[in-house]
Amino acid sequence: MPLTSNALAGDERLEACLVKDTAHLTLGVQGEFVAKVQAAIIFLDELTIDEAELNKFTYGRSTAAAVLKFKKNRKIINRSYQQHEDDIVGKMTIKAIDDELAIAEKQSLDSDVALFCVEKL
Repeated sequence: MPLTSNALAGDERLEACLVKDTAHLTLGVQGEFVAKVQAAIIFLDELTIDEAELNKFTYGRSTAAAVLKFKKNRKIINRSYQQHEDDIVGKMTIKAIDDELAIAEKQSLDSDVALFCVEKL
């Protein structure tokens, strides 16, 4: 099933993250797709990410820390091989982010969540 939020749907790299282990977002990855995830978790949880990482669309240490906090807040753990949350955006995490954004987009009366995320790019 593809991503459904206006903010993330159609991004090939994030769509791949939803279905392929090799497409997970990890330390050092760079691109606009990283910026979309950064903007999404800032929007959803008001988390802080280093300005340099935001400006360079880089999945650095502060992005990883924000992702870990996002996952801990929701207890996103793949119990088939994990006992604790990690700082990787994988299948479960991108789905959770997308699902929450889609709900926020539907509930939004005075602002467009997708526009918020795109403006952060």
